[in-house]
Amino acid sequence: MTFSLRAVVLERSLDAEFDVLDGETIAVLGPNGAGKSTLFGLAAGLLRPDEGRAELDGRVLFDTRTGAWVPPHARGVALLAQDPLLFPHLTVLENVAFGPRAAGASRRAAKAAAERWLAEVDAVALADRRPTQLSGGQAQRIAVARALATEPRLLLLDEPFAALDVAAAPALRRLLRRVLAGRTALVITHEVLDAHLLADRVVVLERGKVAEQGPTAALLERPRSHFAAGLAGLNFVRGRATAEGRLAVDGLGEVSGTLGSDDGGSPAPGSDAVAVFRPADVALFRPESVPHGSPRNAWRAVVEELEPRGPQVRVHSAAGGARVVADLTAAAAADLDLAPGTAVVLVAKAAAVSVYPA
Repeated sequence: MTFSLRAVVLERSLDAEFDVLDGETIAVLGPNGAGKSTLFGLAAGLLRPDEGRAELDGRVLFDTRTGAWVPPHARGVALLAQDPLLFPHLTVLENVAFGPRAAGASRRAAKAAAERWLAEVDAVALADRRPTQLSGGQAQRIAVARALATEPRLLLLDEPFAALDVAAAPALRRLLRRVLAGRTALVITHEVLDAHLLADRVVVLERGKVAEQGPTAALLERPRSHFAAGLAGLNFVRGRATAEGRLAVDGLGEVSGTLGSDDGGSPAPGSDAVAVFRPADVALFRPESVPHGSPRNAWRAVVEELEPRGPQVRVHSAAGGARVVADLTAAAAADLDLAPGTAVVLVAKAAAVSVYPA
């Protein structure tokens, strides 16, 4: 492992552990307040844990048992924040050269490193400008160059696209996809596109703990946490296992599906289990016209909201404490005469529902 971290921060209810392989980029996902920025603060040395240990390339960054502590500037960790935080009194070239100079490089070597990284981010023409003369996208590219000019062993990117407009973000995504290849990095993001484009693996934080982790495509296709399912646009319901491939969910009743685990693991009866399924696999009917046929789930619900999505309508419904969304064509929604408060029956084939241990 290139980087490993285990830490407890009592004030922020964080108790998490994970590893990063050499040359691997990991997307850190989770709702606001889940502990993502706290993890970055621990890795960068901006925050001390109540308990734990972190190691980078075999070097201990902190260990609460021994009292070991490496200060931020000596860790080989670079943090790229949402705000570029460029020095306003320095030129672009001087901003990028600052890191190597601070690390002891000669003026000539630092200038050469800055020029190389400005070329890497397609910003050579901006070398003599001041930060106030840059657009948001240009400033963020310079911030990337400045972070990489220090040749960090671990790069931390905290929502690098958050402050950019929609026109600037795609170019920066392409840039980061290129410069992160083979580089050890952690990226905080709320966008499923960023996870797919940039990350080899995903770590999902919920309430200060690692809820799940795994290869990006596999995790987002078959999530086991509420946040990852929402990010992937999937329905996610939690209940108690009753039999193989079945669980009882408050408000929905029994949900039948197929086991979704690669290892074939089945939640034991009485244990926590989750069911995951696509909105496109949910059909809506009026209570008087529910069809019969192949093994199906049929749940009574009430429409809460209709969300237009081009030629489709996303129907948000409530069944007791469970929330389920379904994607219908606009014509189908009109034929059903749907409106908030309409009583409906949600139908999903068992084969379209994946069941996992929680």
